[in-house]
Amino acid sequence: MNLTTDPWIPAVSADGLRANYSLRDLFAEAHTLRDLAVKPHERIALMRLLLCITQAALDGPADEDAWADCEPSIQPAVLAYLEKWRDSFELFGDGARFLQCRAGLVGPKLPIMKDECISRLDLSLASGDSTPTLFDGEAGGDRTFSTAATALNILTYQCYSPLLGRGYLGRAPCADASAIHTIILGENLLETVHANLLPHDSIDRCYGTGKRGCPIWEVWSSIGSEKDQNLLIGTYLGRLVPMSRSIWINSGTKMDLANGLVYHGFDKIGYREASTTLIAKYSKEIGVLRCNAEKAAWRELPAILINVRSNTDDGRLGGAIAIGNPHKRELALWCGGMIFPKEQAKIEDSIESRYSVPSSLFDSFGRVAYEAGVKHAEEADSALSKAVGSYAGTLKIDTPAYDRARQHFWTRIEQSLPDLFTVARELTAPDQLAVSPWGRAVRAAARDAYEQTCPRGTPRQIQAYALGLRSLFATAKPSKIAKAKKLKPTTTSHE
Repeated sequence: MNLTTDPWIPAVSADGLRANYSLRDLFAEAHTLRDLAVKPHERIALMRLLLCITQAALDGPADEDAWADCEPSIQPAVLAYLEKWRDSFELFGDGARFLQCRAGLVGPKLPIMKDECISRLDLSLASGDSTPTLFDGEAGGDRTFSTAATALNILTYQCYSPLLGRGYLGRAPCADASAIHTIILGENLLETVHANLLPHDSIDRCYGTGKRGCPIWEVWSSIGSEKDQNLLIGTYLGRLVPMSRSIWINSGTKMDLANGLVYHGFDKIGYREASTTLIAKYSKEIGVLRCNAEKAAWRELPAILINVRSNTDDGRLGGAIAIGNPHKRELALWCGGMIFPKEQAKIEDSIESRYSVPSSLFDSFGRVAYEAGVKHAEEADSALSKAVGSYAGTLKIDTPAYDRARQHFWTRIEQSLPDLFTVARELTAPDQLAVSPWGRAVRAAARDAYEQTCPRGTPRQIQAYALGLRSLFATAKPSKIAKAKKLKPTTTSHE
């Protein structure tokens, strides 16, 4: 199977049909394909591959002006590039294999896991201790996979493999810090690829001159040399399609598995993946914004949408580097990733969400207004918890239904996100939030969550309900954001 000519990438066509595409067909039809049709971690891995191929094929774009004009050049350049490197995309055979090598040829010479089930490569399945069930009810076993699924699993596993246990080093680069990854979505797949390309000057600014690198398949023949390993683990293109594990498929059900190259993350070497977001932590240190199953990404959009313009301490803060490109319209964003417990070889969950972001969120006025709107909802969440606690205390209930109430509240309020975006567009003042459509939606969601959680079928329950309701709608304190922040205009490429 050759990945350039044989179908293996799931995508959705203009008429809504889902099918597998080869790399050649995917790029040839990218202007008609709506989107990829894959799980969150697979989307991140595939986008990194598509971007790596495109950037290598264009040998650019050189700067923002070249980026703005390069979309028509993507398809012919990539098709020629794939033909040149066709032999590097074989999945099986005795020669070079795509993202496979004989175990132990790269990385530390540690014990090899022979005859490991290839089901381990599918991170959504249950497979031993390191991959608990996410979307699967069958654990382990000698399962067979189609060649298309095997190709996608290998690519995804190299980007997202968890810790394997004693003797195995680090998670793959996309799994670093359970980072939330942000991808700009276009109206078709070609626009999506173009929107996420990084001009050379952006790469130099964020990573340093000489850190563009090259794809792993271009230096495969010398992969064992320390020089070329450093080229791969410390450069933009080298890390986009990583080889974090030595994988060699032996049959339809078995493989060899060992360490590959070691891709240290932000906490160790300060390297940020281009699709991640950097934030200032409470300790004033800079860290990676993590996926959080209990806190939807829309509550983090102000941090994600700060424009990344330099590699200074302040300039490093912000979301995906491609957000700094001179986009000419409101952006559609995909945010997602996988959640890993710290220092454990397990996967907890995967998340994803999509947002159509107004242009007002790309300047400080809109961001501060949006933050105040989020804060308004968080204050209602706190009031809801207090009300539920009051209800439970009156009835002597030992375990108040805090989690159920909060889950109901945040699920319902998310349906009113267009009203929150209106807050950013219209720059609604914090003292006007309560009477705005967003404020009314927050109040209704809190009331509904309280009613769903605190029944009132008996006289005692009615009394407890009334006391809790009084707590729910007590006058809230002014938002800290409204007190502490002053609106100051900023200039970005989106203005």
